[in-house]
Amino acid sequence: MIGLIRQKEVLVVGMARSGLAAVEVLSKNGASKITVTDRKQPAQLEKELAFLKRYPSVTVVSGGNPPGLVTSNLSLIIKSPGVPPTLELFKKAEELGVPVISEIELAYAFIRALLIGVTGTNGKTTVTALVTAMLKEARIEPVVSAGNIGNPLSGVINKVSAQGAIVAELSSFQLENICHFRPAVAVFLNFAEDHTDYHGSIEKYYRAKLRIFENQSQGDYAVLNAADQKVSSLQGKLRAGVLWFNRFPVPLGVGVDKGRINLYNEGKPPLEICLVSDLVLPGEHNLENALAASAAAWAAGADLHSIGTVLRSFRAIEHRLEHVATINGVDYINDSKGTNPGATIRALQSFPGGNKILIAGGKDKGSDFSDLAALLPLEVRLLVLFGETKEELVRAAEQAGFNCYIKVKGLEEAVSIARREAESGEVVLLSPACASWDMFPDYEARGNLFKKLVRSPLGAENEKGGSR
Repeated sequence: MIGLIRQKEVLVVGMARSGLAAVEVLSKNGASKITVTDRKQPAQLEKELAFLKRYPSVTVVSGGNPPGLVTSNLSLIIKSPGVPPTLELFKKAEELGVPVISEIELAYAFIRALLIGVTGTNGKTTVTALVTAMLKEARIEPVVSAGNIGNPLSGVINKVSAQGAIVAELSSFQLENICHFRPAVAVFLNFAEDHTDYHGSIEKYYRAKLRIFENQSQGDYAVLNAADQKVSSLQGKLRAGVLWFNRFPVPLGVGVDKGRINLYNEGKPPLEICLVSDLVLPGEHNLENALAASAAAWAAGADLHSIGTVLRSFRAIEHRLEHVATINGVDYINDSKGTNPGATIRALQSFPGGNKILIAGGKDKGSDFSDLAALLPLEVRLLVLFGETKEELVRAAEQAGFNCYIKVKGLEEAVSIARREAESGEVVLLSPACASWDMFPDYEARGNLFKKLVRSPLGAENEKGGSR
């Protein structure tokens, strides 16, 4: 990799966090010229432009991604996750034979620490955070989480020694453009339809996910969901050793038997990690997340006592089933990271009963909402819809025989209506089932606004129990 950087011209496409982190790596490793391009206008990139001014080798092109930036002088193109692969400049790069890699591939060339990679349609952030906590509890130091979780992999390569570990949340966008990227422990949590607008088909999305395993070899570990057909079908097709997780006993890995979470090792008695009832995180999907994290942490060297300690104490991460407040007996839950229908289904099933007001909607990613709509009559009393997909969600709801919905202009109005309509003992759940990009820069901004609106003086003056 260093041969493609030192004294070479490099193009970075996308000026978000991963793009800026890539610029820093390229500059420190001697790139002679770094061009950074982004479709946004300069007024939208004030912070990013201020950051880039410290690097004299950087040239910035904003307001578009012109194909003319790709010439035979380029040695490398770094593609930020989320940048559409259909851009004309990528087609020109292919014609000229200029390699296009993701930011995680760039970072991997400089990583010396143990690398644990976590992918899947849902649960990535929670499992990444759990594994990180388990390794820290086991006194493996230093340990950091990075990747799609919001901390670019390129930004941590100098913070973790060979004795430490990096736990990376990996999206299909990031995995699609790897070459040599190889986690010692690779976790595939589950697979469901998502991001077909980006990849073009569900099969291409699946193949992008599978790339997490392609460079593994004997001595590495693949942690697989035995209950997911698309994931479990990988049995016998991988070079790495397989550890399973399931809500039942497994041959090798982490499973459940008689209310106990156990480590199973072929030919040996199962070893108890903790009781299922000890878990703090709500929902069956979080039980699966706990099992997957336990298997991955064990493969990475954590002891069972440390794993069990974390499972007994770990609470929800920000924007994933995050309890915001209890106001007049109503629980407000922020699940802004629920960006596809499957995630919202899991969120709804985490709170028993149909006494819920669901706030949903956002940018269309080509998702099928029929399974979510079929669940509405059982799980939801009132549906409040906003964003680009609200009409599509209405059609799906009506086809499922659910007509208790209200369409609004934005999240502010949605929270106001939910506050007005909610009754004591109910749950107001923001779990959009869609991406945030129609109205917000990311799901964090959407979740933060929800929390601000819920905790505003109008509601907070009657708050009971506070946030937790």
